[in-house]
Amino acid sequence: MSVRLLQINLKFNVPSSDLQTAFAAVADDIGAVPGLRWKIWIINEQEHEAGGVYLFDDSDSVRAYLEGPIVSGIKVHPAISDISVKQFDVLEDLTSITRGPIKAT
Repeated sequence: MSVRLLQINLKFNVPSSDLQTAFAAVADDIGAVPGLRWKIWIINEQEHEAGGVYLFDDSDSVRAYLEGPIVSGIKVHPAISDISVKQFDVLEDLTSITRGPIKAT
């Protein structure tokens, strides 16, 4: 099985500091998700857009995360809207040439 990249983008309607506080409250839970290798948190304050780029061991891990309580909570949070979820296969050979951090630690 190949590693799987997940990209989640969302819009927010609160000050970015409030959003970051809410994110900090779930960061440890996300870090403990089975099959997750890493997550990069992203934000564009001017556009009120945030999200993350995740690397998972496989598509089963991605599916479990998307169907789990963390994503369920995001979907109903009153400060969040316009959620976009995209999944990608990783071109591992090319990514290793450009030093992408895809190998398990």
